Order: sequence, then C-alpha cells, then structure tokens
Amino acid sequence: MQVELRNPSRTMEFDGPMAVTALLARLSLNRESVLVIRDGTLVPGDSMLADDDHVEIRSVISGGSW
Repeated sequence: MQVELRNPSRTMEFDGPMAVTALLARLSLNRESVLVIRDGTLVPGDSMLADDDHVEIRSVISGGSW
C-alpha cells in the first residue's frame, strides 16, 4: 500500500493487508494523534488496509480562539 505522511511530507510503501493499528505501530505513531484517510474517508483503527490501498496520514490539529 502507498502511505502519504504529512509534516514532513513523504510517501512510503508497505505490503498489505495490514491493520491500521499495525501500520501506525510500524510508523511509531499514536492513534490518538493522527487521522488515517483512505479514498477520502476516515478509517477506524480496527480496519484492515489492503495491499492496493492509497492511505494518507494527517496529524490531528485542534485550536480555537478564547
């Protein structure tokens, strides 16, 4: 599967199928700190990713004004 990461932007390749949690563990990423997106849709942590999936991982950003 092709995985696009942001901050810094880079693309990596992994063999699937693989659980979202396993992918994040291989990347040393905390599930609560990122969004996993496949085909424009958020992917739950217990989902399986296929070998031919294109996945984007974005950092969760929160904020606002006082």
